[in-house]
Amino acid sequence: MTPRIRGNDYTVLEPPALGSAWTPSLRASVVIPAYGAQAKLDLTLAGLAAQTYPADLLEVIVVDNGSDPPLRLPEIRPRGTRLLVCEAPGRARARNAGLAAATGDVIHWMDSDVVPEREEVEAHMRWHHLAPYLSVTSYLRFSTAELPAPEEVAGADDLAGLFEPAEPHAWIEDLVARSQGLTRSPRPFSIHIGGASSANVRLFERAGAMDPEMILGQDTEMGYRLAQAGAVFIPDPEARAYHLGPSMRMRDSERINRVSHALVTDRVPGYRWLRTHPSRQWKVPQVEVVVDATAGSYDEVRATVDGVLAGTVTDLAVVMTGPWDELAPEQRAPLRDPRLDLVLLRAHYAHEGRVRLATTPPDTTSPYRLRVPPGWSPGEDTLGRLLEVLRGRERGLVSVLLAEDAEGIVVARLERTEAFARAALIAAEGENADDLVDEMFGTYWVDGESFGFSAFGEAASYLSPRAAYRARVSAQAEVERLTKEVERLRGQVVKWREEAGRWRKSAVEFRREIGALRKQISALRRAQGQSQGQGLRGIARGLSRPFTFKKS
Repeated sequence: MTPRIRGNDYTVLEPPALGSAWTPSLRASVVIPAYGAQAKLDLTLAGLAAQTYPADLLEVIVVDNGSDPPLRLPEIRPRGTRLLVCEAPGRARARNAGLAAATGDVIHWMDSDVVPEREEVEAHMRWHHLAPYLSVTSYLRFSTAELPAPEEVAGADDLAGLFEPAEPHAWIEDLVARSQGLTRSPRPFSIHIGGASSANVRLFERAGAMDPEMILGQDTEMGYRLAQAGAVFIPDPEARAYHLGPSMRMRDSERINRVSHALVTDRVPGYRWLRTHPSRQWKVPQVEVVVDATAGSYDEVRATVDGVLAGTVTDLAVVMTGPWDELAPEQRAPLRDPRLDLVLLRAHYAHEGRVRLATTPPDTTSPYRLRVPPGWSPGEDTLGRLLEVLRGRERGLVSVLLAEDAEGIVVARLERTEAFARAALIAAEGENADDLVDEMFGTYWVDGESFGFSAFGEAASYLSPRAAYRARVSAQAEVERLTKEVERLRGQVVKWREEAGRWRKSAVEFRREIGALRKQISALRRAQGQSQGQGLRGIARGLSRPFTFKKS
């Protein structure tokens, strides 16, 4: 049974040790786009000629991308090496030419200035024998050493003696370290590099070829699409190679990022921090919402679609499915047309850029897909809240219970694209996709009413953008007013505290004065007591003497 890897936690797999007795059976196609730099290409092919992976399971396709003079195949090269010519400029086009010509089970991208260690291909392929949906990346080191002869490369047991000292691929190694080997990374596809990555050909069948419009950033964009096709990404520190010279990013990182970000932003929704505009549309939307136009009336379908378009999540597209190519509107008696509702829907949304008409839901590269039955309207922030549940719990599916009766239940579904793509890759006959997604990613149920879904006719009216703007301005003004009032009260509190401090100081002085007065009173009382005591004692003495009466 094909392993069911949860998320990107490939640690459940146990690849054989390099050099151990294992029997490979998959063919590897190493595709090398090249433009000029014959001396470096010679070293790349010399490194591939010394590989420990069986030569009869290895083919190498060099694609000359219009070099002048044309490239040639050197004497030291793998036995199954071919040279193709792709005159159309661009590394993506050259790779696509090699991909189209490849016959292997696994495609291994390699740049013409990368020299692999003897066990590099074996390190990749041992993983691919364990599951058909893996993408493996080598650890590169960047060397500025003087180029050796091809014979030295082919005969070396360890290339370190030829290319060290060298610099590591720092950002990749840092990403791997921070995410526990990519097992906890939310975007493991970022590690996909064309210089030394491999993937099963079944993933490319689902993901498609490289995008020739990407003049930079094409490796990241290809990695993103591999992820949506169901890939698990593995960085293998035992798959090692040397890059001859610094990378483009090392030479000019700021300018490279400026160009690649401009192109990647439109195609990779996973980099949400690059999509800073609050409402504009992108080539690949973050969410694709599917509504079956044949499952409800014009009014019910419109209520659902309009509810989606009015929400807080604007980075989306609505796919409205139906037999659109078969529609032929009745011109003489339009009200009698049995497909009038579909005709109205097509006309109503024909010029809405976020609504697309399709016969069936097409394969999507959007990371999320929401399926909503007609007649159920999401609330203003319903989709945003559902996305938080799916992302926060790292689930593959959130099911929303909308209604339940004796006939069954009505459900909306927010699906993670990569989860269902992976399930499709490994599902056995009769195996339920939802069960596989639950096993590999997890599923979750929520209540529709709690998340703001409303049945047809019960949804609140929409605020126009201008009304929403005025409400926001009014709220901001109220916040500013309350902020000022809070500051005023804080100032008053400070004054009260200062006054209370003065009162406490006065109270202390009063206590001191009262204490002094009490001491004085006590002293006076003692003095008075003493004087009174002396007078009484004199009287007592006088009374104690005998009286003498004189005769007159």
